[in-house]
Amino acid sequence: MRPLKIGVVGGSLAGLFSAILLQNDGHHVRVYERSAHGLAGRGAGLVGQGDLFRVLRAIGCEHVARVGVVARERIYFAANGEIAERLPTPQTQISWDYLFSTVASKLATDAYVIGRAIINVKQATTGAVVTFDTGAQEEFDLVIGADGISSVVRASVNAEPENQFAGYVAWRGLIPESDLPAEASILLDRFAFYVTKGIHALGYLVPGPKGEMNVGDRRYNWVWYRPVSPRYRAETFTGKSGKLYDYSLPRGDLLPMRRGALVEDAMVLLPKPFALAIEAEPAPFIQGIFDYQARNMVSQNIALVGDSAFIVRPHTAMGVAKAAGDAMALRAAISSHATLQNALREYEQLRLPVGNEIAAYGQALGARAL
Repeated sequence: MRPLKIGVVGGSLAGLFSAILLQNDGHHVRVYERSAHGLAGRGAGLVGQGDLFRVLRAIGCEHVARVGVVARERIYFAANGEIAERLPTPQTQISWDYLFSTVASKLATDAYVIGRAIINVKQATTGAVVTFDTGAQEEFDLVIGADGISSVVRASVNAEPENQFAGYVAWRGLIPESDLPAEASILLDRFAFYVTKGIHALGYLVPGPKGEMNVGDRRYNWVWYRPVSPRYRAETFTGKSGKLYDYSLPRGDLLPMRRGALVEDAMVLLPKPFALAIEAEPAPFIQGIFDYQARNMVSQNIALVGDSAFIVRPHTAMGVAKAAGDAMALRAAISSHATLQNALREYEQLRLPVGNEIAAYGQALGARAL
């Protein structure tokens, strides 16, 4: 296939994986990220999976997989704070922001454009046309929708592009290891859980923002899943600035009284080590849990990758790995077909079943957890 002019909508990991793989194959790629400040520093921690390691190897970032904190065991707390169960299942936790910055360095500097929002994508006769928020338009041979949960691209290939709220949210925190009180030291070097009816909390160490792995330089990542009634959804996603967010409440925009209520609830409902970790986070943030499963992943000149096609609940720890798998499958299909349309058809046939399976798995885990 001749070199293609490719526009990637969304500059997070799904977009970067796709762009770098296709750039390395000789295609002309440009990534458009709507955030004016970029995405560095926005993530927390993640657990590596097979497809993530494979894509890192393919783009020359294999060393990132070795920059992680090993949890030597899993522990499950009882309500009184004692350890009810230990499982010898070591695993490595990676820093999202270090992963992101390292992967981004593999993309040509002028190929990543920040502060350029795309508001519409339409199939044209011989390509796909994107419309920017300035009103300007540009046509590409291929447009890749990697714009995640709030995707504007998915509506160009699916008649029903709306997300469905799952009825709960993840409160999250990421604190320096040194800020974790001594009474919570049991959390260190372990993957810790507390799961009971209506409550699901977990936490683990990740490297520092630049990949630091020395004791004292790491960070503690905690997550507390909490049900939210539909009538309180707007209140949950409204910040102290008065802004109502669609899918999350970012770090720094939580009302102080709401943080105080979170800590009070933690002290009553959670084992003390988790409660102390939550108390140590000055600026917790909220991730809404939503579902979306695409009927179609492609049209003639448009393809969806990552959360644009299937939102994977965080219980699976497979969101980034699924995005990596999408990117590799798209690259392989394009490289092995003479026409883009045949390539996209094969890509969809391969990845639709995978996306549906992982999405269903996450929904099942969520139903059991809460």
